[in-house]
Amino acid sequence: MWRNVQALCRISQRTISTASRRQLDNRVSENQKLFQEDNGLPVHLKGGAKDSMLYRTTAGLTLLGTMYAVYYLLVSSMPKKPN
Repeated sequence: MWRNVQALCRISQRTISTASRRQLDNRVSENQKLFQEDNGLPVHLKGGAKDSMLYRTTAGLTLLGTMYAVYYLLVSSMPKKPN
């Protein structure tokens, strides 16, 4: 257990250090070309399949949440029947 804690301390000190071990490629110009391309797609879907899946999931959850809210508004507007 103590070895794991020490290893974690060493790893965390390495990642926080200012010396970078690898340089990241600057891909801004590639992304600008992708998003400025005129292919008839809206900007929120130009990222590909991942963007499309995220959009559909968000739309589905929004629809389900709206239906759930309307259902409970209807249920709460109806008076309860006395037994």
